Amino acid sequence: MDIKDTSKETYSIDAAGRTLGRVASEAAKALMGKTRPDYTPNKNSDVKVTVQNAAKLYIRERKRVQKIYTTYSGYPGGQKRESLASLNARKPGEALRRAVARMLPRNTMHTARMKNLAVTE
Repeated sequence: MDIKDTSKETYSIDAAGRTLGRVASEAAKALMGKTRPDYTPNKNSDVKVTVQNAAKLYIRERKRVQKIYTTYSGYPGGQKRESLASLNARKPGEALRRAVARMLPRNTMHTARMKNLAVTE
């Protein structure tokens, strides 16, 4: 009889000096469980991913100005636009969180996987 270990495996990423997309893709891959030998696409692997030094990400100045995040509330005049620079000033690490969220598949496991992501400054 095999006893399963219920503790979550932790995966740590240091983001200092690395680009946003490369860190986000590594975190998304780990959250999906593709770094584990027992990867199964239809099962949620309980991998806890922590990203340190999110404030020290390397982002080009052109991308800081030109990258625009758009949200829409559904009401007339409810469209909001924000640049990457103002998003980083308001909430450091939120750009990384949004990038990882869009790299994960949009299925029923998306919310549970995003809860396993911890971004620290």
